[in-house]
Amino acid sequence: MAGCYHLAAIPIRMGCEIVRVYRDHGISGAKSRDGRPEFDRLLRDAAQRKFDMVMAWSVDRLGRSLQDLVSFLSELHALHIDLFLHQQGLDTTTPGGKAMFQMMGVFAEFERAMIAERVRAGLRRAKDEGKL
Repeated sequence: MAGCYHLAAIPIRMGCEIVRVYRDHGISGAKSRDGRPEFDRLLRDAAQRKFDMVMAWSVDRLGRSLQDLVSFLSELHALHIDLFLHQQGLDTTTPGGKAMFQMMGVFAEFERAMIAERVRAGLRRAKDEGKL
C-alpha cells in the first residue's frame, strides 16, 4: 500500500489486511526504481507474492513516467495482483475495475510495441546515414 493517511481506512472497509506500507519520503515519483528504495521493495515483495493487492492514493504516487507505469502495471497483471487507485477510482477487485485494468494492459502492450518500432526505425535511419 502506498499513499496518504486517508487511504489506510479503505482496506479496513474492504475487509483487507495491510501487510506493509511502502513510502519513499521526499523522493519524487519521477525517479526510477533504483532511486526509490521502497518502490523497489514493493516490486520485489510483489514478485514474492507477499500480498495480493497494491493500494495507492493516485497513479502519480506509483510513477510519473509512462514507460515505468506501463512496466509496473504489466508486472502486477502478470502476478495476478490487484490494484486500487483511490483518485482514479480503479479497483481491480470489481468486474469493471478488472476490465479497465485489462484495457490498460492492452494499451501498455501497444505502447511497448510502439517504442520497439521507433527504436528499430531509429537504428535503420542511423545505419542508412552511416552513423552505425
